[in-house]
Amino acid sequence: MAKYVSITEALSVVKSNDYIVTGLGAAEGKEFCNNLHTIADKVKNVTVSNCLPMGAYEFMVNPAYKQSFTCESWFYTPALRKAQANGNVAFIPNHLHLAATKRLYWREPDIYVGIASMPDSHGYVSLSLSNTYEMRMIEKAKVVILEINPNAPRTFGDVQLHVDEVDYLVEVDYAIPEIADAVPNEKDLAIGKIIADMIKDGDCIQLGIGGIPNAVAESLYDKKNLGVHTEMLTSGMVKLAKAGVINGKCKQTHKGKMVAAFAMGTKELYDYINDNPAVAIMDGAYVNDPYTIMQNDNQVSINTTIEVDITGQCCSESIGSKQFSGTGGQSDTACGAQKSKNGKSIIALYSTAMVKNPKTGEREETSKIVCQLKPGAAVSLSRNDIDWLVTEYGAVNLRGTGLTERAKLIISVAHPKFREQLTKEAIALGILTE
Repeated sequence: MAKYVSITEALSVVKSNDYIVTGLGAAEGKEFCNNLHTIADKVKNVTVSNCLPMGAYEFMVNPAYKQSFTCESWFYTPALRKAQANGNVAFIPNHLHLAATKRLYWREPDIYVGIASMPDSHGYVSLSLSNTYEMRMIEKAKVVILEINPNAPRTFGDVQLHVDEVDYLVEVDYAIPEIADAVPNEKDLAIGKIIADMIKDGDCIQLGIGGIPNAVAESLYDKKNLGVHTEMLTSGMVKLAKAGVINGKCKQTHKGKMVAAFAMGTKELYDYINDNPAVAIMDGAYVNDPYTIMQNDNQVSINTTIEVDITGQCCSESIGSKQFSGTGGQSDTACGAQKSKNGKSIIALYSTAMVKNPKTGEREETSKIVCQLKPGAAVSLSRNDIDWLVTEYGAVNLRGTGLTERAKLIISVAHPKFREQLTKEAIALGILTE
């Protein structure tokens, strides 16, 4: 019982110059993060690392606290994008399977804080929703603080931890943060149908979050014996499992189990994974390692991107030089799927976007397929690693193609009204000839 403390007592552990790591997404220490700003007058130069934070926490978004707290994140959300202007938010470039190991090479945490399920009769808690980097950080942290929550799913995999390994336990009872299912639009459904037609019975899939992945999931109900090896377990996958589409019987590793580094979605997802031995939340350094991914035959990786050039470079995390999200596991899963026997990697995007003209202030339709990426754009997936590219206008296989061939293929799935201009620009660049 000496480990049980109030949130105020937990916050009193924080000292100036400390480095704090919190869990990914819904696995973060929400109560701790909600109240961290209250000790701003007592500390200076505290750094907090997070990934996909679910809240717009005062310590990271309010410029009044910038002298006390800096936030360094593996993956941005709207709150972090807005907070960039404050000058105390920075991005950590990473491939997700190396997020823990490379960060630990640079700096080890003084404090880890995250959520966990309630202790069981043997004194074990589950880290519940993520082990993307969490357990590795816990092993190196000087102080471990867990918010134990009766609403946190008790999951299996690499997430069990005995309370003897925890310094402080904070009892909380908040609802686990949810992400509502994105309703697919017409473009999502068109892309989802194209991708679904590329998935065969018995394939092992990886899906992300958003309208396109949800549309893919909605188009898979006629499939049989699908497996899951994915960085993120989504609500769409749970629905497919409940419908009997996903059973994992054709997998070569972890047969019969859905394997993920983290889970995030709706309450339906959280209820499904609670005490479910068919779900394994495992070490992200293992799950997202391309070598691990390739062990399952017929692995299909489905990711989205913001912008792609006609050589195949994918910018999936920034708009020009401004950080928008993160690399996440895009490169991990794309490369791993291509190493899989009969595997394939699919990058999907709308052919166009409505973008504000800086001169007129009006939104104009622009092509997301371009001859050259915006200045400063981050290349999340190199042109060496692209495989299939899909828009609402079709799918093209770029594996092994030369620049001339792939430029023609990529332009063929651009919006029709931009194809002529893209061709002219490609000729001017010397990629195509007249």
